[in-house]
Amino acid sequence: MRKIISVAAVASLFVAGSAMASGYRIPEQSVDSTAKAGANIASADKADVTYYNPAGMSLLEDTWHFEGTATYLRLSEIEYDDTRPGFDATGEKEDFLLPTFFVVSPDYNNFRFGFSLTESYGLQKRWKEGYPKAFAEKFSLKVFEFNPTVSYKINDMFSIGGGVRFLYNEATVASDATGLAPVAPGRFIDGDTTEWGYNLAVDVKPNDNLNFAITYRSNIDLDFEGDVELNANGATIIDTTGTVSVPAPAVLAFSAAYTWEQWTFDLTIDRTFWSEYESLDFDYAVGDLTDPSNPYFAGGLFAAFDAPVAKDWDDTTCIRLGVEYRLNPTITLLGGIAYDENPVPDENLSFELPDSDAWLFSAGVRYKYSEQMEFGVAVLYDYKEERTVTNDVVSGEFSNASAFLISLGASYKF
Repeated sequence: MRKIISVAAVASLFVAGSAMASGYRIPEQSVDSTAKAGANIASADKADVTYYNPAGMSLLEDTWHFEGTATYLRLSEIEYDDTRPGFDATGEKEDFLLPTFFVVSPDYNNFRFGFSLTESYGLQKRWKEGYPKAFAEKFSLKVFEFNPTVSYKINDMFSIGGGVRFLYNEATVASDATGLAPVAPGRFIDGDTTEWGYNLAVDVKPNDNLNFAITYRSNIDLDFEGDVELNANGATIIDTTGTVSVPAPAVLAFSAAYTWEQWTFDLTIDRTFWSEYESLDFDYAVGDLTDPSNPYFAGGLFAAFDAPVAKDWDDTTCIRLGVEYRLNPTITLLGGIAYDENPVPDENLSFELPDSDAWLFSAGVRYKYSEQMEFGVAVLYDYKEERTVTNDVVSGEFSNASAFLISLGASYKF
């Protein structure tokens, strides 16, 4: 049954409660990336290099490489303590299973070809209580990224790479403002979109122990289109279609990896250009709902649904440090730590994404079963700092936000 939707509930359609990175990006897509807190670019040496550093495909052994990973993700309950009586609430726990797949070809005249299938954005956020429920009862987003890539080895020191990114996503937004206003106007949206972009990479390996990489993933405007219902007191008044555009922002990453005896260290700094997200503006097939001459104006009841919603997000920086230690010929230990800024300014923070700066801690182990087969397991804990905000929607503190990941994977070469 379609439910009443508040205007703020769809104010960030694609902000679906991801706790893995700032905003709604999910960097952890493989065992090594989870184990090293995302510091897996210059040091990537499995098939997942096709996603993280396609230029690095040229450094792999000249054979076929395959890798598959399944990641279980648990998002904690989020506590909200309002300064006003009766507005406190607790967000729902969320559980997900995220599969990924990577493949890299042998060398063909200094060219290598790769492919990755990942879930690079999304997840879900639900509030089942009172005031926050009116803004974000459920936000559900699934984004699948298909990324064919190619690399070219210029010489033993320099390689370049890149690829085409195809993003397919599905989204549903539902909230319930019943009991919070005499007339509860609302909106329901359900639909999908397919968009594309590109990614580029340069890899420089001056010697056997040192490697540098620069990668860039382009901004992709997600032009979402779907069914729209505008409701009042549970009754559908407008049944139409609508469009809205939000960015999958560009990401620029610098990474350096250094190997010393049994140790390999990876320092990665990435910059996510969230400032592309300036506002959210819906367009409807029935025309401008802020225009009193529109027959669907309904005395201004739905005018707020057609007004642009300010976002004005900030660009963010994440600093990641990963380490590998080859304990013996069959066992490698991994670990990582990262500090990740959040992009949401205080004045625009709401319940669909009560984001805050985060610390990430991770560990993992790889087991070499044979010359061809290797297994891995990794865990990551994402701790979100407490955040107190006062604006037009929120007047209180968000706390207890965190996430736990466990990734299981296998790699194979022949």
